[in-house]
Amino acid sequence: MNEHSSRSHSIFLINIKQENVETEMKLSGKLYLVDLAGSEKVSKTGAEGAVLDEAKNINKSLSALGNVIAALSEGTKTHVPYRDSKMTRILQDSLGGNCRTTIIICCSPSVYNEAETKSTLMFGQRAKTIKNTVSVNLELTAEEWKKKYEKEKEKNRSLNIMIQKLENELKRWRKGESVPVEEQLGNRNKKCSSETAAAIDSLAPPPVALSVEEKSQYETLITDLYQQLDDKDDEINQQSQMSEKLKQQLIDQDELLASIRQDYERLQEELSRLQRESDSAKEEVKEVLQALEELAVNYDHKSQEVENKNRCNEQLNDELAHKTVSLEAVQRELSSLQELSSHHKRRSAEIVTLLLRDLSEIGSVLGTTELKMTEVSGVMEEEFTSARLYISKMKSEVKSLVNRSKQLEVNLTENTCKMKVNEKELSTCQLLVSQLRAKLGSLTDDLQKVEQKKRQLEESQDALMEEVAKLRAQGQMHELTVMDKEKEHMSQLKDVVEMKRTLEEQMENHREVHHKQLSRLRDEIDQKHRDVDRLKDVNQALQLENRKLQSDLDKLRAEDQNKDQKLQKLMYVCPSVLAVASNIVIEVLVPSDMVSSENDSDEAGGSLAQRQRIVFLENNLEQLSRVHKQLVRDNAELRCELPKLEKRLRATAERVKALETALKNAKESAVRDRKRYQQEVDRIKEAVRSKNLFRKGHSAQIAKPIRAGHQHHQNPSFSHAIRPTIRGGGAGSSLARIWYQAGPAG
Repeated sequence: MNEHSSRSHSIFLINIKQENVETEMKLSGKLYLVDLAGSEKVSKTGAEGAVLDEAKNINKSLSALGNVIAALSEGTKTHVPYRDSKMTRILQDSLGGNCRTTIIICCSPSVYNEAETKSTLMFGQRAKTIKNTVSVNLELTAEEWKKKYEKEKEKNRSLNIMIQKLENELKRWRKGESVPVEEQLGNRNKKCSSETAAAIDSLAPPPVALSVEEKSQYETLITDLYQQLDDKDDEINQQSQMSEKLKQQLIDQDELLASIRQDYERLQEELSRLQRESDSAKEEVKEVLQALEELAVNYDHKSQEVENKNRCNEQLNDELAHKTVSLEAVQRELSSLQELSSHHKRRSAEIVTLLLRDLSEIGSVLGTTELKMTEVSGVMEEEFTSARLYISKMKSEVKSLVNRSKQLEVNLTENTCKMKVNEKELSTCQLLVSQLRAKLGSLTDDLQKVEQKKRQLEESQDALMEEVAKLRAQGQMHELTVMDKEKEHMSQLKDVVEMKRTLEEQMENHREVHHKQLSRLRDEIDQKHRDVDRLKDVNQALQLENRKLQSDLDKLRAEDQNKDQKLQKLMYVCPSVLAVASNIVIEVLVPSDMVSSENDSDEAGGSLAQRQRIVFLENNLEQLSRVHKQLVRDNAELRCELPKLEKRLRATAERVKALETALKNAKESAVRDRKRYQQEVDRIKEAVRSKNLFRKGHSAQIAKPIRAGHQHHQNPSFSHAIRPTIRGGGAGSSLARIWYQAGPAG
């Protein structure tokens, strides 16, 4: 409602002092100028965070002021809660003491602020019902005190003279003498005494003559009465002496009580300061606990991620094992196929050599004959051309099969190399996973240690709170028994001062130890954050490596599928190719054997077929030699890479050993820190226990209340402003400004 509000209470105090130079009369007073912040409704303002805390403090102080005004306006309550807030404590003299108060209320006429306006007007109505008695704060000079003293001294002297006269008169009455009426009273009281005597004479009965026995009885009665009167005088003197002694003792007790109350106030302030420090320590412990909770949550997330990665790695290991098994089966099948193909090659080579030998023999036999058969030669040429075509087809198919087998062998070698590399990477990943598990175990141990430290701090804090409660109870008990132990208190004042000094030293030591513990906890939390960041980096690297391994595994799967398909094709193609080749050889060679005996022109065609077969066999031999050389080179490369891999394995083992030693050192240092912290906690508990034992011989002090109308010891003629540290909200809906004038100057 008031966007320009300072959100605070302002109190401006002016001390006023007046002195008459001629009469040396001094008058003093105080002027309070107070600007109150307005109350706020959180539902209307929508305050959050720090603004909400300020609004709470403002409403709390204003409600305390309203309670004080209500208690003063009713006039029936024996207790006025001035101490509920700092503001009401400061303005105690201005509310219910020797003062005159003026209130100015600012309220809103809007319907939206109807409730705040009504409560503000009711507050002003209650404040108007308070009635204060005002008196002049006059400070007497030395001369005036002297005159007053002389006057009282003269009055005392006249009273002593009157007492002396009355005592003399009493002595005469006790001796049995009759004091005349004129001598019974002083000159100032003659008229009063004569009137009293006349009244007594008028009321008294006429005199009667007495006998001798009656006179003797009356005389004995009078002597007895005088004796009783003397006894009573002695008792009165004793009682007066006793009363004087008791008065003196009461004065001494009042002085002792005042000093004890002052000491108790100082100790109470010290206790409040310690309470504030304890609250701040609680806040710091809460922050540390929140940080630890966040660290535990992050640790849980990381542990879950590591478990997921472990499961993924296990799945990859299983898949890799299956693939290795299938790859070994494929390798076995490929080796069997290679043996079968080599066997077929040897058989085909033997058949070709036999056919060539037979052809050479047939050619030598046919060379002697001179038969000419044109028709049969034409048919044979056609058959040879068809046989050449079939042989060229077989060559192309065999070349394609050889190329495929070479590609399969190359792919097999590449896959074996990749499998070895993947196995090495998998071993490194397993090492990293084991390291991460060890780090996670150390982090769990550290977290448990921090939780133990937290519990120990909470226990020590509970013990301190119990000690504070005990001290307060001792203070209340001392308030009841202070009148019975006045002599002991006088001897213990010095002990109280020494106890205060020792308590201050102990609290300073405890504060230093507490700050050291907090700094050490902060360092440990920073170390844990760094460890978590390092684990994050390692986890990211593992994720990248896992992705890389996954991609390599996908490639291997695709290559394995291609190999399976190619092997299946080879298994289907090889029998058909061998059957076709055998049929072609039979078709070519059988007719040639049948016709060679009749045709002489076969020699040229046989020599051409022989040359083609020789070229085919030479090409196969060259291909086999190239494959052998490639295998030799691959073996040499593998032998060269073997030392490098062994070196990497040794480096990995050394790194694992170094990490194990570092982990062992970290655990030993953590154990040492824990022992040192336990010793420190034991020392603090021992100090607190000794402090309690030391305090048992001393009693707590009672705070002396500040009564309304008394002057505070402040520097005269000094104006200053008091600004509370708590800043409230400025809604401007209820109270705006209040001016107080305490202790008028006349």
